[in-house]
Amino acid sequence: MSDHAVLYTHHQAPLAPSMLAFTQMRDALSIDAKTDILEHIYSLPPSEQPAAHEAIRAVERSAMLLQTPQPGLQTLFTYLTAPPPSNPHHPPLPLGILTRNHLPPVTHLLNNHLPTTAFHPILTRDFLPAKPDPAGIIHIAGQWGVDPRDVIMVGDSMDDMRAGYMAGAATVLLGNSVNGELWEHEYTDLVVTRLDELVGILEEGFVGRG
Repeated sequence: MSDHAVLYTHHQAPLAPSMLAFTQMRDALSIDAKTDILEHIYSLPPSEQPAAHEAIRAVERSAMLLQTPQPGLQTLFTYLTAPPPSNPHHPPLPLGILTRNHLPPVTHLLNNHLPTTAFHPILTRDFLPAKPDPAGIIHIAGQWGVDPRDVIMVGDSMDDMRAGYMAGAATVLLGNSVNGELWEHEYTDLVVTRLDELVGILEEGFVGRG
């Protein structure tokens, strides 16, 4: 098993409900598709921010009921939390979550699909600055006592890849039908289309940027 720490960005899957949720959030805030949701909220007068946050939380609460696990999720995290057969005393890799969601959708996903997997820390959008700023990754690496260059950032968006790249982490893109522009992007080290593809890659020793 490769000696990396794995940082997982929280996904809402399947893809269609996730994209619909972003559209619904922007509709609730009356902003266009090019406007960053969190940047817009933090640009509002302080008196208007609580209502805006609640508007997107309401969308997230509905969307989380449609969550299904990404293909290969169980296989990957079973592998990550088990010691390798060649070294049964090897400690499990540290696992963390960095997300722009609030906590309830993350908790819902973990309770329903990864109830025995320990993630620490879990940073939501309450941690500022949020992705694509690399601060969250650097903070988590510090919590783990590892160099950010020994962290693998797994995600499916430009925010994920940019944050990982700027932190110096290796980046793995979970490729799908709407992020094709990132498959060959300078921020992306590796593309997989299923999470369990990472098992063989980690077993052989993942190498990111030099």
